[in-house]
Amino acid sequence: MLLRQFKIDDAADMYENWASDPDVTEYITWPPHKDVDASRAVLQEYIEKYTEKDFYHWAIILKETSKPIGSIAIYAQNDCTKMVHVGYVIGKNWWNIGIATEALSRLIEFFFNDVGVNRIEACHSTKLPSSGKVMTKNNMRLEGIKRQGGWVVNGVSDTAFYAILAEDYS
Repeated sequence: MLLRQFKIDDAADMYENWASDPDVTEYITWPPHKDVDASRAVLQEYIEKYTEKDFYHWAIILKETSKPIGSIAIYAQNDCTKMVHVGYVIGKNWWNIGIATEALSRLIEFFFNDVGVNRIEACHSTKLPSSGKVMTKNNMRLEGIKRQGGWVVNGVSDTAFYAILAEDYS
């Protein structure tokens, strides 16, 4: 597995591998893409933002195929507390084989060792406990459940919040 910036040529793979799948998008904040043009438009936004030094959004790439199968990104940052909030999505053909866990591990390593953040946090709908397993495998601690604290494609959802601090990381 590799992480790299998206390219516009990734639009078809993004669409086919995860962005058009209602099973994948059911418990995240954006609906399935209607067509490959929707994926292309999203990628164009990412590519334009890559010039910003604090824009972090990577394609999760299978080494064997060199094709993107998901993404991992920073969705919020707080410079005062040196915090980043991470989110990830991966195509269902690659669920439960450790790829999301490995991608999050690399992101955690990068942000603690290279960027120098103090806190990395993430959350998930409680209706998708497998996402929490990815977080706990990376030594993120469950900090609590915010009842009806988040919105996903299917509506309001209880949200589980996790974090790891620099002092916890070794």
